[in-house]
Amino acid sequence: MLCVCVLHVGTPFAQEQSYGEAEYLNSCAACHGLYGRGDGPLAEVLTKRPADLTVLEMQNGGEFPYYLVFATIDGRSMTPSHGAREMPVWGQQFLEDDSKAYGPIGGEAVTQERIHALTNYIATLQR
Repeated sequence: MLCVCVLHVGTPFAQEQSYGEAEYLNSCAACHGLYGRGDGPLAEVLTKRPADLTVLEMQNGGEFPYYLVFATIDGRSMTPSHGAREMPVWGQQFLEDDSKAYGPIGGEAVTQERIHALTNYIATLQR
């Protein structure tokens, strides 16, 4: 008689990771740090230190500046007259891959959803 043993990996103690958190860890944490404080492993080699993302709400009178954060992450509508930008233009970088997978219209929708998920996750990092 063959006995099959199944190990349940999803324990009640495991915490589910949101899509925004996964995107943050994949795309942002190297510079902004695991907790968004601007202290990621690459922060020291950048010309300008990454922003502390945990104080955005405090710096904006107690309201999280959702659309400013969204626009900053996207970067495609930022005007070059505001100076050089060290942060990647994630909207363009995401769109390249997303358009290959979903076509130009679907790619744009997926890119915007990725940026919304990131913005929502950054909102949870506020102190």
